[in-house]
Amino acid sequence: MNIFLSLLPIAILVFLMARKKSAPAHFALPGAAILMLAIRGFFFENSLNFLAAASVSGFLTALTPILVVWGAVFLFRTIEVSGAMDTIKKWLDSVSKNPVAQVMIVGWAFSFLIEGASGFGTPAALAAPILVGLGFPAWRVVVACLIFNTVPVSFGAAGMPTWFGLGGLGFSPSELLEIGHFSAQIHFVAALVIPFFALSFLVPASKIRKNLGFIFLSILACAVPYLIFSKLGTEFPSLLGGAIGLLISVFIAKKNWGGERSFSKTPSGISWQNLLRATFPLWGVIVILVATRLDFLPFKNFLTAVAPAVHFQNFSISAGGVLSWSQIFGENISWSHAIGYVPSFVPFWIVSILAWWWLGVKKTQRRSVVRDSLRRVRKPAIALFGALILVKLILLGGNSPAQILGDFFANLAGASWPIFAAGLGALGSFFSGSNTVSNLTFGGIQTAVAQSAGISPVKIAALQNVGGAAGNMICLHNIIAACAVLGLENAEGKILRKTILPLVVYLAIAGIFGVLF
Repeated sequence: MNIFLSLLPIAILVFLMARKKSAPAHFALPGAAILMLAIRGFFFENSLNFLAAASVSGFLTALTPILVVWGAVFLFRTIEVSGAMDTIKKWLDSVSKNPVAQVMIVGWAFSFLIEGASGFGTPAALAAPILVGLGFPAWRVVVACLIFNTVPVSFGAAGMPTWFGLGGLGFSPSELLEIGHFSAQIHFVAALVIPFFALSFLVPASKIRKNLGFIFLSILACAVPYLIFSKLGTEFPSLLGGAIGLLISVFIAKKNWGGERSFSKTPSGISWQNLLRATFPLWGVIVILVATRLDFLPFKNFLTAVAPAVHFQNFSISAGGVLSWSQIFGENISWSHAIGYVPSFVPFWIVSILAWWWLGVKKTQRRSVVRDSLRRVRKPAIALFGALILVKLILLGGNSPAQILGDFFANLAGASWPIFAAGLGALGSFFSGSNTVSNLTFGGIQTAVAQSAGISPVKIAALQNVGGAAGNMICLHNIIAACAVLGLENAEGKILRKTILPLVVYLAIAGIFGVLF
């Protein structure tokens, strides 16, 4: 009965979202959260105090993705109204008019780099508007960006899902490095397949066949350095792989290597100074993200340090702007938000306001940016509040639904667990919207199952890590955020249906590795 009740709100949510006439996310997610609240209160007999604390924690945690989405929409509208998007589009056309090359440069390589620097759903928020500006349909762009943004996720945000998400499980530094490298091996093989699913939503199959050479060169330009650097550390495989891959992809697109010869290059007529100005919102964001995530620079430690500068009972704020609330309503539940580290006000707002000055955005246009960004974030905010309250009610507590479901699936599979381990990781990302949170939630269960079944915990942890990254494409948090940036309404269910097949393929690849491991 506990298993059925734990699964019921999730099953109803998937039904509502994945059916042909899907319910809007701002209706389905709060509904699922209310149902889970009732189940935990009436059947799991959790106290009202605990349920209130968990709900408040979820509500406050939702501020993180909401502020990221708001910041990304704010930046996107600034790029639009300033005319920078037209300049970027014109330059990309001069690099290559081949739509396959444009999709691989922006959707694959650029997203790879942004994921390595930031995570938090930022890649889709930045890449999707550029692709829409190039003339690709908005909802198809969201699907493609979600599928593209899976391979680099295990090492996103300077490797946080791996070194932080799995770092508390008692692995030695060498074992953690081994987990990272095993994860990268699986992702490398998936990278040879998964990008074709993304491309299929944006360009005809005939063009994919005619540009196979370029596609594989662009894939390998990111994936080979990614695999190599995973042998050396867990922080920068995606960041360095994306940076190298982006440069190589632009170079081979200009040379027309492996692509159709019919796409002639035309001079853009844009000087490098004008291109530098127009792309400031993009490279300005990247510079700040990288600078605030490198350990040898002082910014990361300052912005993430939780030592309180101001303290009032259970509330505190650090010198770097980390807000914390411990022991919410006396329960063992806490919340924190790093104002300067989470990519919202820094860098999106700061860069946007600087761009207003540098790109000459008029006062009426600035008001339009503020007004439109608020309008676009309204319904996604409701959905995200519902999603994060649901997540907290699933994850928190001693006998939580997450624990019940994790144990159930593990016991069901037994010695065959390596085939299914990545699936549990994907389920964790679907719940929480984060590879890191998935690893934190299910990493302990995964290693416990591995030990009881006589399987290497290192290999199982790698499969969990890969599954958490693959689950990024069905994560409602990311789907809602990408739709919000592009102004799409009630498209979440359709997008979710389209990402299920590539997820199954990704998990099948991981399952094959599980058997080989």
